[in-house]
Amino acid sequence: MPESMQESVQSMMEEAKQEVTSSRRPWYYMGRIARVLFIVYAVQLVLFAALAWWAHVNPVSSIDVAITREFQENLAPWLRTIMEIISYPGNTLLLPVLVLIAAGIFWFVGLRLEAVVILVLSTVSALLNAILKLLVERPRPNAQFVEVLQKATGHSFPSGHVMAYLAFWGLLFSFGILLFRGWRWWRVALLMVSAIFVALVGPSRIYLGDHWASDVLGSYLIGGVLLGVTLWLYLKLKERGVLETKRAQEKMSHSKRLRAFSSEDQKE
Repeated sequence: MPESMQESVQSMMEEAKQEVTSSRRPWYYMGRIARVLFIVYAVQLVLFAALAWWAHVNPVSSIDVAITREFQENLAPWLRTIMEIISYPGNTLLLPVLVLIAAGIFWFVGLRLEAVVILVLSTVSALLNAILKLLVERPRPNAQFVEVLQKATGHSFPSGHVMAYLAFWGLLFSFGILLFRGWRWWRVALLMVSAIFVALVGPSRIYLGDHWASDVLGSYLIGGVLLGVTLWLYLKLKERGVLETKRAQEKMSHSKRLRAFSSEDQKE
């Protein structure tokens, strides 16, 4: 690699490190809505429990069948391709690889707590999904009722894709909101890509005939609770400076692109 190109790459990486690790903004405003969020999460858990029981008792529901058929009214190749692209990372090892890459990037730029949270949340989400599938034991949609455009194995409730995407893309979206300021291209790209995957993964699973609508709804409910609790714990740890590097602390007051979480900044 030419020296000029190598210097340019190193300069870009150094700038990225400085932008990502340097400073933060007070987060005390998050505590004001903590009680409201607690109530919301409690309601979500109750709804999820009721939906899980209903899915166990009603493996095939006329409501679910009607919703899937409505989704599958348009079987245009372009729409099917889009749905398959959205689901593809969860069908292969691509998603675990993306999780490792994202964690590595956050660790490399000094955001070590974020890197650990990415790995832990994705792991916990996968384990919880496996346990819930065993408990509910709901069979997947079959060709007797709807079009099965993409054959999947295992139990149906809740959707592993939706929970995994919430754990990964949902967390990245949250970091994009909580950590970064401004409208740099990489922040806009992070928010847009993450939001698209989270919003479309549910419809894609229904459209492809891999899951019933109630499977998807249940996944958004329990996945949302898991993400919310994780972010609450993350903010608590962030405030205490857990896994905070000295380099990041020293640069905290200079950057205008990261929000602050330290106790000292809250007093300003």
